[in-house]
Amino acid sequence: MPLNFTAIDFETANNNAASACSVGLVKVRDGRVVDKTGWLIRPPFGFDDMLEWNTRIHGITAADIVDAPLWAEQVDALLEFVDGDTLAAHNAGFDMGVLSAAQKASALEVPSLSYVCSLRVARKTYHLDSYRLPVAAMAAGFEDFAHHDALADAEACAAIIVHAAKRHDVTEVADLARICGTSVGRTGAATEAEAADRRPAALA
Repeated sequence: MPLNFTAIDFETANNNAASACSVGLVKVRDGRVVDKTGWLIRPPFGFDDMLEWNTRIHGITAADIVDAPLWAEQVDALLEFVDGDTLAAHNAGFDMGVLSAAQKASALEVPSLSYVCSLRVARKTYHLDSYRLPVAAMAAGFEDFAHHDALADAEACAAIIVHAAKRHDVTEVADLARICGTSVGRTGAATEAEAADRRPAALA
């Protein structure tokens, strides 16, 4: 099977995971980028304060997002672009946490999606002093991009997955995850229910 997936990256307005203010998406088919897109997001009400610290990181201001579509108004477009692909993100726990938190803050169901973490893949593929996205992307041959621009970060993530798959001689994301000692994670209500079933009775 060919190497197919969608890389994703979120930037946030503040320290709350629900405060997604931009997204970048890169679609890979047979190990090649075939489509990419990104846009600004107005976070769910109550989670939309733009902190100066976050603006310093990604450059997005409150004025930039004031007229952007709310999360609830644009998430269908996001899911349509993903179209059931396995997602890839660098430090995927953060990005999947943003997706889940923004859905819950918007009173929407968390979609069932699979994902792999390019940070974990990079740690088992390269020997680096740091596995931050710019450093890992450089090892994959993807250099000089605008770090913390969501689309550029998604492109860097995609480059890591594609390069690592070639290094490990695999053509499926699940096989890459397995070889790198990680797993394909899942989001969604079913996953949360499974986690609850595994929880000790004393903690339930």
